[in-house]
Amino acid sequence: MTICWPDHLFLVGCGNMAGQMLARWLDCGLDPARVTVLRPSGRSVADGVAVVMTYPATLPAGTTILLGMKPYQIADVATALAPLCGADVRIVSILAGTPIADLRARFPAVRDMVRAMPNLPVGLGEGVTALFADDGTSVQAKADIGGLIEPLGLAEWIGDEALFNQVTALSGCGPAFLFRFIDALARAGEALGIPADQAARMALATVQGSANMAARASDSPGVLADRVASPGGMTREGMNVLDADDRLLTLMTDTLAAARDRGEAMARGA
Repeated sequence: MTICWPDHLFLVGCGNMAGQMLARWLDCGLDPARVTVLRPSGRSVADGVAVVMTYPATLPAGTTILLGMKPYQIADVATALAPLCGADVRIVSILAGTPIADLRARFPAVRDMVRAMPNLPVGLGEGVTALFADDGTSVQAKADIGGLIEPLGLAEWIGDEALFNQVTALSGCGPAFLFRFIDALARAGEALGIPADQAARMALATVQGSANMAARASDSPGVLADRVASPGGMTREGMNVLDADDRLLTLMTDTLAAARDRGEAMARGA
């Protein structure tokens, strides 16, 4: 994999998500000497990566900034960071509920901005990252930032920013929902009498193997499910419970809608 790394990468915050992204980039060959992390705690991030507790006096030419702090901190961050940003700086924001228009208002000198929403498996190179850029961002910047995101897994450009909270609910929040499903599958097995440790291992391996199978199949997961569920068999009886009154679909739709609504509320609050 050939990646056009930015001349310099400046991370504002390096929590769970930004930390996973950085770890993957370093694993893929990003020179740690090109990276600076602003972290109030001053805690080390990785060998060779500079960590600062306050903003530098200047940013190197060709810097790409990753905004990875908490969304509510954007006002304070912009007050300190915007004066350091010239036209050659690019911004990638992973702040939930913070639209491009808000970023442009806070960083008026920056032309190239991309909004991104990754999920946790990016640290393994198996994540999903939704991307959006408005017409003010150059084609070259989009290509470069898209190339930077590709080592993290699936990169999906979203044509309408109005869908960003929906996409975030699906892929950004999705790992947590899937973790809950795996836990529930294991606990259900335990409730039927399987020892807890065995149920946990079997549930996890079942989901992992099935996901890999679905990823490699030419048919949709819905078709695969029906193929496994032979008429009159055990699987079909269980599927009848999941499918009754579209209860599983309704549950997941309500779950994503709740996450989406929270994203919209966060945007209004910002």
